Amino acid sequence: MSRGSHGHGHATAAQAHRGRLLGVLVLTLVVLVVEVVGGVLSGSFALVADAGHMLTDAAGVGLALGATALAARPATATRTFGWQRAEILAALVNGLVVAAVGVAVIVGGVTRIASPGEVEAPLMLAVAVVGLVANAVGLALLRPGQQESLTVRGAYLEVLGDLLGSAAVVVAAVVVLATGFVRADGIASVLIGLLIVPRAVALLREVGAVLLEATPRGVDLDAVRAHICRVPGVLGVHDLHAWTITSGVPVLSAHVEVPDALLSAGEAGRVLDDLRHCLAGHFDVDHCTFQLEPPSSGREQHAHA
Repeated sequence: MSRGSHGHGHATAAQAHRGRLLGVLVLTLVVLVVEVVGGVLSGSFALVADAGHMLTDAAGVGLALGATALAARPATATRTFGWQRAEILAALVNGLVVAAVGVAVIVGGVTRIASPGEVEAPLMLAVAVVGLVANAVGLALLRPGQQESLTVRGAYLEVLGDLLGSAAVVVAAVVVLATGFVRADGIASVLIGLLIVPRAVALLREVGAVLLEATPRGVDLDAVRAHICRVPGVLGVHDLHAWTITSGVPVLSAHVEVPDALLSAGEAGRVLDDLRHCLAGHFDVDHCTFQLEPPSSGREQHAHA
């Protein structure tokens, strides 16, 4: 029996974007304070709702930064993949918190529609524009990493929700200023909540796929099996599994059947190298573990499955 594997010293996708996450955190905290003060002074619940989402953004980005720091810690004998899954747990917390805030904002907005209060539209508009610009900057900072890391994507979606929320507050402020229709403030709050919840659900769905060890997106196991079987000396493959440790770290394992004569001739190392090169070249899976075994072993395992 032979086994081939790579080390676990991968850098996670979010670690490359720690500086951007830190910049967004600082920007978010500044806008949070501005919106809280502006919401209280203007009487706008939409600003307060957007500030609440800013608070979850700050907490989420802080969690993401802490998680990437943990994920950078080296592997040990008790944690052979290190703390890389900490990024996924941070994304899970982010998704749950954002979903809860979205529901609370919807409820508060409906209440404000039923019982509207006085709103200082000019101040509301000015603060909303500040939030809109700040969120646009934060979105630009996070855009390069949001396709590479669930942690960064979680922060990106939160800032995107804030951007759309700030836009809704701007529109509501203009409506109140032009027509005096103060219920626009509550309507904007409901819209903010409706923008937040679906994005939280999408993030939680992706996190769930990682935690349930679903096959990574873009990896076709039938195609992987076909490529493995085309490697010289391979007779068959079974117990083929592919999953994701954290964003940017897909792994794969398989039992590969080879002739007894090949193992006796000391060709196991060559086959393992060919298998690893095949997977890395065609499927962007750098960490692969293969167990080489004679065909009889595979049949016995299938018989006892």
